[in-house]
Amino acid sequence: MDPNAQLAAAEQEMEMVTDMFSRISDLCYKKCLLVRYHDEELTKAESVCADRCVAKYFQVNREVSDKLAKYTQANQ
Repeated sequence: MDPNAQLAAAEQEMEMVTDMFSRISDLCYKKCLLVRYHDEELTKAESVCADRCVAKYFQVNREVSDKLAKYTQANQ
């Protein structure tokens, strides 16, 4: 693979990772964190909620990717 193609692939992967992080941050922030901050640190409930939110996001992402890959293989 030529260096320009490697750089383009790396840039595309970085954009995808950044987008995923942004989506997870927005979704889990809205779902788990209180609008008013009472403490400078997360409460236990907020921390547990955020942890579960991220885990569910990755689980669903993996399941969708697996099903899409199976569908693609079946239709080739």
